[in-house]
Amino acid sequence: MEEKLLQLAEEITKGKRLSRRDDVEFFKTCDLKELQKGADYIRNYFVGNKVDLCSIIAGKSGNCGENCKFCAQSAHNHTGCEVYELLDYERIYKEAKKNEEAGVNRFAIVISGHHPSEKDFESLVWMYKKMKEELKINLCASLGFLTAEQFQRLHEAGVKNYHNNIETSRSFFSKICTTHTFDEKVENIKRAKAVGLNVCSGGIIGLGETMDDRIEMAFDLFELGIGSIPINCLIPIPGTPLENNQRLTEEEIYRTVAIFRYINPEADIRLAAGRSLVRENGKGLFEGGASATITGDMLTTTGATIKSDKEMLLKINRL
Repeated sequence: MEEKLLQLAEEITKGKRLSRRDDVEFFKTCDLKELQKGADYIRNYFVGNKVDLCSIIAGKSGNCGENCKFCAQSAHNHTGCEVYELLDYERIYKEAKKNEEAGVNRFAIVISGHHPSEKDFESLVWMYKKMKEELKINLCASLGFLTAEQFQRLHEAGVKNYHNNIETSRSFFSKICTTHTFDEKVENIKRAKAVGLNVCSGGIIGLGETMDDRIEMAFDLFELGIGSIPINCLIPIPGTPLENNQRLTEEEIYRTVAIFRYINPEADIRLAAGRSLVRENGKGLFEGGASATITGDMLTTTGATIKSDKEMLLKINRL
């Protein structure tokens, strides 16, 4: 099996791509260390050693009308999360500037809700135009469902990357959300790509899905041509329908990240929420396929800061 994994990794660097037609059942039971070794070989070949760092600000929080079972910000759940309207420009600019000075590569405004109001969208376009003039950091957005015209305007305002997670596999999606569909997610991603935006899309593991669902999601993302794939690890939140879900094991997280690298060899596999479930805030994941991460002093579910992330990455020669 060891030889098979390394041979497959080499074949992938030479152009082979896995598809749903391939038998990848062995991924679920093969030796984890060898799987990670192969994933890291693929990562090094396609992405190199530099870890891409991005940060976010919650530009608008809470009172979301969507019923995603994992989310603290859904109005259908009762988590007591902070609720506020769109932040002003000075607050957002200050955070973006701080992250730029700390060496972060990308900065995103994230808002709750299915889509921004017309008023909020106009404010956001103005903010992005102004940040584009005043900052050098790459600008990203996570604003929910937009029209083709809105995506075009964002792109013209200076946004390079748009984030819209598919969350899980097509097969499992309806078990975690019913207020919008998997296909609506896919169409939104296609609209963003059509105007020239790079799309960041991944999902959450630990929702109750199987490893087969995770593998299916990895293929969904590959077929969409996604270049940045955030993997969130659920930390069950009291007040959500998933509050009693069993926490993921380290082995599950390591195996999932490695599998995603084999299936999406050229993408940035980006660690997101839940890194605290793994020792040393994911150090072993960066040595097993991961090539990017969300970082930042405002995050509460990683257990890390920009400073601690950079110190850890320097130790393993990934900055």
